[in-house]
Amino acid sequence: SSAVETAATAAQALIDCNGREAVYALMRPSGHHAMSDMGQGGCLLANTAIATQRLTHRWPNIAVLDIDVHHGNGTQQIFYGRDDVLTVSIHGNPEVLFPFVSGYADERGSDAGEGYNLNIPLAAGTEMAGYRPAFERALQRIQDFAPDAIVIAAGYDTFRGDPFGNLSLDTPDYAVLGQGIASLKLPTLFMQE
Repeated sequence: SSAVETAATAAQALIDCNGREAVYALMRPSGHHAMSDMGQGGCLLANTAIATQRLTHRWPNIAVLDIDVHHGNGTQQIFYGRDDVLTVSIHGNPEVLFPFVSGYADERGSDAGEGYNLNIPLAAGTEMAGYRPAFERALQRIQDFAPDAIVIAAGYDTFRGDPFGNLSLDTPDYAVLGQGIASLKLPTLFMQE
């Protein structure tokens, strides 16, 4: 699909510039719900995971930060048993929001990946005052992992009033998130989710 081609091209662009510039991949359909063995949630192929895997050819340790309102269950499933890719997701409570079956705080990884998966579910209606501590926790976990590069699964359905979401961020809040991501000073690939 052209979305996967865009994801792979974006990852290669980040490699080609040696991470000196951030790269933003704008594509449809999104991919963070696609699992290794099936599509789900409108996602056919796992664009974020494919781009992340491509980056591991240049940088051995990658962090994935998913800020979409929905838990990136596909990305989690693909990397769940690995310790070279840290997956962190801040999302709406999966008890009331798709994908319902994953995204809970007790999902921490398995085998070699134990401790390399962090889910931070938030209550419906959470505004920046409640989102910020979760975001800071995510950034701290990423810093502790000390990755060589970071992939952002960038969903903006956390926006107040989004018909498919239930969080309440406002336009200026995304600048705060961007500043926090930039403060990591890592090669950064943004994947539109």
